[in-house]
Amino acid sequence: MQHIRDAILAGDTPAEDFAALEIPDHYTAATVHKDEAQMFEGVPSKEKDPRQSLHVEDIALPELGPGEALVAVMASAINYNTVWTSIFEPVSTFGFLERYGRLSELTKRHDLPYHAVGSDLSGVVLRTGPGVTKWKPGQEVVAHCLSVELESSDGHDDTMMDPEQRIWGFETNFGGLAEVALVKANQLMPKPDHLTWEEAASPGLVNSTAYRQLVSRNGGNMKQGDNVLIWGASGGLGGFATQYALNGGATPVCVVSNEEKADIVRSMGAELVINRSEEDYQFWNPEGTAQNPREWKRFGKKIRELTGGEDIDIVFEHPGRETFGASVYVTRKGGTITTCASTSGYMHEYDNRYLWMNLKRIISSHFANYRESWEANRLVAKGKIHPTLSRTYTLSEVGQAALDVHHNKHQGKVGVLALAPEEGLGVRDEQFRAEHLDAINRFRGV
Repeated sequence: MQHIRDAILAGDTPAEDFAALEIPDHYTAATVHKDEAQMFEGVPSKEKDPRQSLHVEDIALPELGPGEALVAVMASAINYNTVWTSIFEPVSTFGFLERYGRLSELTKRHDLPYHAVGSDLSGVVLRTGPGVTKWKPGQEVVAHCLSVELESSDGHDDTMMDPEQRIWGFETNFGGLAEVALVKANQLMPKPDHLTWEEAASPGLVNSTAYRQLVSRNGGNMKQGDNVLIWGASGGLGGFATQYALNGGATPVCVVSNEEKADIVRSMGAELVINRSEEDYQFWNPEGTAQNPREWKRFGKKIRELTGGEDIDIVFEHPGRETFGASVYVTRKGGTITTCASTSGYMHEYDNRYLWMNLKRIISSHFANYRESWEANRLVAKGKIHPTLSRTYTLSEVGQAALDVHHNKHQGKVGVLALAPEEGLGVRDEQFRAEHLDAINRFRGV
């Protein structure tokens, strides 16, 4: 892959030269193995170690199909779906690959005894399949992770409703934690010119997810003046939600787990911050079998102290079981709880009286469609929204990177270098970067 890396790092390689580059028949990728899917059976979730299950190895280059592209990956990032894949929770992703493989002759490529993972990338187009006209070899791109077939009418108003909608690199093979990735052409978007490879790779999944969940009419439909409660406000997902609230004229009420993370969201411009470790909210009893409504009320009182007596218009909910009862309680009458992920548990419990009798709404949100992802990426390219990258690993260290996210040791996104030999490369518009460097550094928490 050295000749491909050299062509990209040169920065001025003609498109026709990229089209002529030889692509090796094997490349390095981060994988999990089907025959190890039971390796953590009986082990508590937090004790499952991605360093044991994630392999960095050479795999065969997949066949390029219609409407697809092969991309040389300069950098990628860790998302929680990669953590789930690596610890085989809540189910092994090989079930996804098996079902996808039964769809057609072409999708059989994905049903393999290994799963090349990763749902983010920045890189350069190497080849395009039949029917691709918008993208050419040599173009610098990022990818959003929605893979759709669009043969059903259901997906043509909102592609997230397509019955064959999948998250690339999680429910499909040949993902972005690799030197090469296989994507559909309608996943590609222009790489922001002022960002490095690792910065450009980091927003993809979480930025688009936050945009749909909070801003889009398919999610919270946030407006100016809204009070927005954001759980995990300094993290990969919450960090973008905080930015969208600030950028869109809303007031974020940021919930974080320690003072270091509180400083990060304050550096972003957020003023209303709740440090959970200081407040020591006990939403559940020690056994985790019952919730404590008095703690919900104490939490609501704290919010009103910060907002001048106002309740929450929109809750940006992603922890799930641990926080959902409190989220429903503190939302104002007629307000909205948008929910995704459920990283603390999927079985939510809440008192329906506070939802039903106060006309509150729960809206589910899952990733984003191409249009929403394009708009989210456009805001990054215009310098309105910034990456929240806090640390970058090499591909050989992907297990440790996933472990950091699994144990919530990260503050923003965790990046992974693939073909890029070091951090700081890939900037094409130095002047625009210089104009936004303070903001880039501030949102990285440095």
